[in-house]
Parts: sequence; C-alpha cells; structure tokens
Amino acid sequence: MKKTILLIEDNEQNRYLATFLLEHRGYRVIQAHDGSSGIRMAAMQRPGLILLDIQLPGMDGHAVARALRADHSFARTPIVAVTSHAMVGDRELCLAAGCDGYIEKPINPDTFVTEIEAHLKPSTA
Repeated sequence: MKKTILLIEDNEQNRYLATFLLEHRGYRVIQAHDGSSGIRMAAMQRPGLILLDIQLPGMDGHAVARALRADHSFARTPIVAVTSHAMVGDRELCLAAGCDGYIEKPINPDTFVTEIEAHLKPSTA
C-alpha cells in the first residue's frame, strides 16, 4: 500500500498537476491551500511525506517547516520543499528550516515522482 502524501500548495494548477502525477503512481494525496491548514491536516492525517510550497499566504513554508519540526511526532516525516524560490541560498534556507529536500518549480512531470520517492523509506514507497 502506497503512503499518504500531504501537499501544501496555494496554487490550484500546481496542486492539480502534483496530485495527478502522484495518484497516477498509486499515492493517496491530501491537500491544504495554506500553511495553517497544512499543519492542522498533518496533525490529523499523519502523512508519510509532506510536500511544501515556500511562498504561501499568511504563514510561509519556512515557518510551516519549523512548526512541523517543533512537533516531535513529525521528527522523522520527510518534508520536501517544492518552490519557485531558486536563487542562490534558497535551498539552504529550506533545509535550515527543516526540509529534507528541495525541488524547483516548474516541476518536471517526467521526474517529479521519482524525486519524491527518493525521500520515502524503501518500506514506505
């Protein structure tokens, strides 16, 4: 059985594409449109992986990652930033905030799921 992935993304088209690609590979995708609802959904659903946009309304992705990492129950949950923030130092900021990985937008539909699966433990992919 494939894991549940939480996608925290405010852009509807980005949510659609990522969800389509992941569901096509057998993952269950749950969605949140902002950081606060993403944190609440993570607490309720306990996903196996969290995909996190950095440029979110209200609470940005860095703050979301820090909040999730402050909750010890998410210490081992992979968090992957999926962001258009692609300037020098942006990857390091995401990792410093608690993300385990970093994927630049626009995503490549041919490699996206494989990039995500690299962050899942072999027994959970």
